[in-house]
This record gives sequence, C-alpha cells and structure tokens, in this order.
Amino acid sequence: MPNGEFAARKLVRQRKHQRMLKKTLKRRKLKLKQKYDAIGTVPRAKGLVLQKIIVEQKQPNSGQIKGVRVQLIKNGKIVSAFSPGDGTINHIDEHDEVTLEGLGGSQRGQMGAIPGWKYKVIEVNGANLWLVRCGKKEKPKR
Repeated sequence: MPNGEFAARKLVRQRKHQRMLKKTLKRRKLKLKQKYDAIGTVPRAKGLVLQKIIVEQKQPNSGQIKGVRVQLIKNGKIVSAFSPGDGTINHIDEHDEVTLEGLGGSQRGQMGAIPGWKYKVIEVNGANLWLVRCGKKEKPKR
C-alpha cells in the first residue's frame, strides 16, 4: 500500500483497475449490453415473425424445440425466439406482431438445452400468449 504525500494518484489508479476486474461493473462502464444485446437495454421488444422453426435440443436431452425467427421493429435485427408452453406455436403465424422478452439465462445467455436462443415470445398481436393458448382470449387479427 503506497503512502506518502504524492500517493493519491497511484491509489486512485489501483482502485479503478480493481473495480474494472468485476464483470458487472465492467459491463456497465463499457456499455456492453447496448452494444451486443439485440433488444438493447429495454426488457421487452416487438417484432414481426418471419418464419417458424424447429430445432433439436442439445445433448444429452432429446426432443424438438419450437420457435420463431423474428425481425425486431426497433433496429431490424433478426433473432430467434422460443415459444414456451405446449402448443403455443400453433397460435403464432407468419407476419404476426410478437413481443419478446429475455429467456432468463444468466448474463443474457441461453437457458438449459435450448441452443443459443436468448428470447421468448410472451404476446402475439398484443394478446397474452398464455391466455390465447388456454382459450380465455382470442388472438386479434392483424
């Protein structure tokens, strides 16, 4: 630990260096979420469905994961989104407007055996996907 009359500059630089080694502070300082996350810093984003896709699960699980390719309205980026629940993919058609939300993996990452998808569909044409699936709400026409 430096001490003395002119040690302040060195102490400040050391403290700044140590803080930048922490991942959360570094991500905030360098604004990495804005740069690399497709939906940016907001929790939800709207987009248009381009196509439905089916992907195999990662090892050691087996099964098919249903999802959609979505083009975001805010910046035009194309992302893959997971359709959660049994049979929810049947209520999503091409050219529907969907709302996306983060899937819940740590550090904006994937979850479980889902291969590289970071987002899930929560609304279709402004109606909650779970309520549409249960039959409590009807999906609006676009």
